[in-house]
Amino acid sequence: MVHPKPTGPKREAFYGYIIGRSYDANALPKLVMQFEQFKAGEALNVPDLPFMLLSALPLSQKDWVEIAKNAAWQTTRMNLNTFARHGVFEMDGLASLIAARLRDAGEIQRARVFPYQLLTAYQNCDAAVPQEVRDALQDAMELALANVPSIEGRVVVCPDVSGSMKSPVTGHRAGSTTSVRCVDVAALVAASVLRKNQSATVLPFEQTVVPVDLNSRDSVMTNAGRLASIGGGGTNCSAPVRLLNQQKAKADLVLFVSDNESWVDQGRGRGTALLAEWSEFRQRNPKARLVCLDIQPNQTTQAAERADILNIGGFSDQVFDVISAFASGQLEADHWIARIEAVDA
Repeated sequence: MVHPKPTGPKREAFYGYIIGRSYDANALPKLVMQFEQFKAGEALNVPDLPFMLLSALPLSQKDWVEIAKNAAWQTTRMNLNTFARHGVFEMDGLASLIAARLRDAGEIQRARVFPYQLLTAYQNCDAAVPQEVRDALQDAMELALANVPSIEGRVVVCPDVSGSMKSPVTGHRAGSTTSVRCVDVAALVAASVLRKNQSATVLPFEQTVVPVDLNSRDSVMTNAGRLASIGGGGTNCSAPVRLLNQQKAKADLVLFVSDNESWVDQGRGRGTALLAEWSEFRQRNPKARLVCLDIQPNQTTQAAERADILNIGGFSDQVFDVISAFASGQLEADHWIARIEAVDA
């Protein structure tokens, strides 16, 4: 416990205000005074504070408009439905103002926003959010790709588009089920990699590889939607690598994005069918690496981790950094184990 001593009347009044003791209201910091005056109805202007401090108050439409005008970029992205619910977009010019903020390249760079954050915002938008604002989220997605690291070399992305991938990323949870499905994440990863590496090959698969024509110049949202709309049926994780073996293909990195529920293919002898196909692929590509991104990790894996294989459980935008580091040899599969073992007891 600490007991800081106030260094002046203003600090003394603020400490008293924070801990619920008596204080001199006239000595409070200006912003705190504005907040208290606004709560008491003595001021009409909304104080420049995080809106979470204000949302419990009986705010008018005009108040919400002021909050929306002054909101930071991330606050705007996360509260589009809130703004719509309180009539912000009914005011002339507000939809255009917010759309311009969302697609502002400088704001996107400062916010360090990544594609997945924008995908969730886009898919969670209510119908009351104007199309102009939703379109701005797609524009922001394209600009946010600057924050995604490039994966150099010959890359093959294998997004799982089977029936099980239609489930929500979070699973089915009362009151907190996301609208983003596993297949949406797989499609987003594939489309993002294709935009950053236009020579990448995308092999969507279910029981077999599903032919699909993707244009690297199309928007990420367009390609992600095209991938997410195909598929169904069982899962055969070995199918893409089997096709690569049949084609005698060369690659430096093969990236799987799946829920790992591979029931169609059975292992040939020891190990899974995917691992058997990967062993054959490695004979032709001795320096190749395999990344298995399991969106809904459980107790099994299609390929046990080793020097050339990395398993990643779950998904966030930071996954792109991990994949890039592993592909370039900056991150070994047992990186964290080695880091822990290096710590002196």
